[in-house]
Amino acid sequence: MARGTKRLWTNEERRSICFQTTAPGVSVAQMARRYAVNANLIFKWLRDARYAPDPVAVPFSSEEARFLPVEIVAETRSALTAPATENHIEIDLAGGHRMRISGSYDPEALARLIRGLSA
Repeated sequence: MARGTKRLWTNEERRSICFQTTAPGVSVAQMARRYAVNANLIFKWLRDARYAPDPVAVPFSSEEARFLPVEIVAETRSALTAPATENHIEIDLAGGHRMRISGSYDPEALARLIRGLSA
């Protein structure tokens, strides 16, 4: 394409480019280079409801970050700490914070959370 000419993208092309940005490990900058378009233009398209990818159509990868239920409670200091019961974990973090997990949990998700908090 010659410099100074304006590329006109169809709505379907815009939707396709925006959808491709949702693939794991793909960035908007990569798509911009692939299609020789400014990344800011793709960000503009992503904000537009006509071109933004449908969240239902975007595949969810188990390796992606997930929200875990967290409850913040006031800490009570007791003279003796009771031994942990089955399915209960208590982790002391840096800065005096303590994380308590009870019930069933995904060990891999918990390990990623702890790595993220300790980084």
